[in-house]
Amino acid sequence: MRVGLSGLAVLALAACAPQVPDSAAGVGFESYAAYSVDRERALRGGDGVAAAPASEGAAIAAQALATLRPDEAGPAPVITPAPGDPAPRSSNPGLSDEQNFDAVAARESIESDRERLERQRQQYAVVAPEPVPERPTGAGPNIAQYALSTTNRVGQPVHRRLGRVSHERYLSNCARYGSADLAQEAFLAAGGPERDRLGLDPDGDGFACFWDPAPFRAAVRR
Repeated sequence: MRVGLSGLAVLALAACAPQVPDSAAGVGFESYAAYSVDRERALRGGDGVAAAPASEGAAIAAQALATLRPDEAGPAPVITPAPGDPAPRSSNPGLSDEQNFDAVAARESIESDRERLERQRQQYAVVAPEPVPERPTGAGPNIAQYALSTTNRVGQPVHRRLGRVSHERYLSNCARYGSADLAQEAFLAAGGPERDRLGLDPDGDGFACFWDPAPFRAAVRR
């Protein structure tokens, strides 16, 4: 009698207990088993064609991913080609792939390298040196030759100057020429370095304005 009453009590409690829903229910899937089937079908892609989401939950997930901004979607997945598939081509066809060993090895061989080297040897040409053309006569003073003929340093007086030229007048005279080389040429053409008719060498070192023979001397010593 007591056993029968206990059994009835257990059945009554079971009827009153709430039913535990499937863990996949409430998120758009009918059941976990149905979700597994849909997921496997989506991964396989049916007959080679990308399969559409087979359930409402998968459709919601796909729509959410499509609306994400690029900065929210995360980095793009890295797709590794399956064995036998051709190597993916670069999105920039003008970009060299010489650093890609597989790409170079696929189109080059020892024979092709030998042929290319032979073509380069045939195109190689030795340019014979030509003599430096002579400087035409009457072209004015040769400041390079003059620089090599001197040995004193800038500011070391070598030539005597009778007249006195102020520093302001000296700067004004030098400002007439676009460069120190032009000033030195004019100085030599006007009787320099012995004479300074233009007031370009008041210290008597033989160098007009800010002209310096050091670069010409250094070029010969190289």
